[in-house]
Amino acid sequence: MSKTGARILVVDDEIEILRVLQRSLLAHGYEVFTAQSGEEALEAISRHRLDLILLDLGLPGMSGLEVCRRVRAESNLPIIVLSVKDAERDKVMALDIGADDYVPKPFGIDEVLARIRVALRHAAPVQSGTEPIFVVGPLRVDFAQRQVQVNGQDVKLTPTEYDLLKVLIKNSGKIMTRQMLLKEVWGTGYSAEAHYLHVYIGQLRRKIEPDPAQPRFILTISGVGYRFNSDD
Repeated sequence: MSKTGARILVVDDEIEILRVLQRSLLAHGYEVFTAQSGEEALEAISRHRLDLILLDLGLPGMSGLEVCRRVRAESNLPIIVLSVKDAERDKVMALDIGADDYVPKPFGIDEVLARIRVALRHAAPVQSGTEPIFVVGPLRVDFAQRQVQVNGQDVKLTPTEYDLLKVLIKNSGKIMTRQMLLKEVWGTGYSAEAHYLHVYIGQLRRKIEPDPAQPRFILTISGVGYRFNSDD
């Protein structure tokens, strides 16, 4: 049992799912808040200091995608999306907007708990002064502060985007296979999620590359994976 005390908001309009998740999360030591609509979710977010959101995309009224968009515009609060199995387009849109992970419905509670642990680990603060500053060309990454800048301007990354960038930089010059990156950033059990990684690489490139169509930093190694180019 994980007595983390992390505060989790569960947003779903299906009361049965809401109750199952609430019971399971409480049993594992989490503090749980619930909402059944996008409007209720935003109200709960404004009222409580949260550590993570479990967000269903198919909500009445304001959609889960709009909730995700509004949250990400103001914070890096980890968001795990719950989506029906065939809603591939919505899952990709949610990741593009800034969601950190997704769990397809129907889901097993053990999988949800594992995804929560990964997301909370990604969002955990790093002790100040323990890691160096990396600079190459217009890109500057302060690992101690988890701060990324391009041309002196702050770049807002989600916790997962930051962890992916960190792994790539720490292995600068080395070819990282898709499986290696998935394991390093998301953990075991993600080896078949190549499309998932592709989406995040695209997001990173749009945020840090001078020309995302002609990447300078995150290079694709065809058929294998990616390599971070630190040549100035």
